[in-house]
Amino acid sequence: VANVRRLIVGQGVRVVGLGLLLGLAAAFASSKVVASLLFGVAALDPATFGGMSLLMAAVGVLASFLPARRASKVDPVESLRDR
Repeated sequence: VANVRRLIVGQGVRVVGLGLLLGLAAAFASSKVVASLLFGVAALDPATFGGMSLLMAAVGVLASFLPARRASKVDPVESLRDR
């Protein structure tokens, strides 16, 4: 049961991590273009980048944990019989 959850959540965390890295790189690269559209916050505000990164990571982990929990409740023998 724990192995199934760990496998599924681990795969989800890898995808979330890659998405965060690519998203942060794109955000840093486009910060000069977006700077003219922002009011009251700097284009490279560390609190905004950190807060949103944490929020996105939490949502991604939760999005992979819920299906993992559901998958761990399925009996493996019944799952193989249905094929």
